[in-house]
Amino acid sequence: MKKTLYITPILLFILFLTLALYAQQYKVGEGDVIKISVYDNEDLQTTVRVSGEGHIVVPLLGKVSVEKLTIPEISDKLTNLYADGYLVSPQVNVFIEEYRGQKAVILGEVNHPGLFELRGTTTFLELVSKAGGLTQDAGEKAIIKRKLKDSYQHDQKIIAIDLISLMEKGDFNMNLQIIDGDNIYISKTGFFYVTGEVKKPDAYKFLDGTTVIQAIAMAGGFTGKANEGKVKIHRKIEEQEKIIEVIALDTPIYQNDVIIVPESFF
Repeated sequence: MKKTLYITPILLFILFLTLALYAQQYKVGEGDVIKISVYDNEDLQTTVRVSGEGHIVVPLLGKVSVEKLTIPEISDKLTNLYADGYLVSPQVNVFIEEYRGQKAVILGEVNHPGLFELRGTTTFLELVSKAGGLTQDAGEKAIIKRKLKDSYQHDQKIIAIDLISLMEKGDFNMNLQIIDGDNIYISKTGFFYVTGEVKKPDAYKFLDGTTVIQAIAMAGGFTGKANEGKVKIHRKIEEQEKIIEVIALDTPIYQNDVIIVPESFF
């Protein structure tokens, strides 16, 4: 089933707050265009692009280093510089006018996988939306591979996103900010199979923690002919086919298991 995100007004408000927080945490870099205004000093208003060395040129102040600073940090820095012999109690406002070209790759179970430009602050859900949404075969996990910028060995940080918690339970802590160079992979779901004396024998989508009795319930439950005490699991283990006698119906199942419910002859 294709994942659909239902957003209540409260969750929408939380999402907007999250996006605002991400914007405040964004660190500027080469190519970003910044708009600066100083209250009651229109002549000091300027729009500047961050240079390759991480500098901007500001009226009265000249060259100012802003590399890896957030917007609030830049505002504070300019306020302090203007207050140091230039203006009395300056009020400086700083905005991102244009973000530099940042890109991320999303692959796997999305409808339009590929390379996408990140315009401004982009969250995981926004990138999924740009990629056409999840496919019907999307699994429970998304993996983000993120380069550690200060690592000489090009190490990567692996971040797992629980899609069930995010998209069905509305846990926006999982809706992480995507940054330049991220590689995102949406896993494909596994399946299990229920056959024999159940009402709806078929293939079903596997979820971690699914038990034998839950699988049978998904298949409509036992028929009147079922031998409930003789359920078996057909499982492939190290390239060998195994038949496992089910001791307890709360036994967890694995992907690609075939649950067999035999007929009772008595």
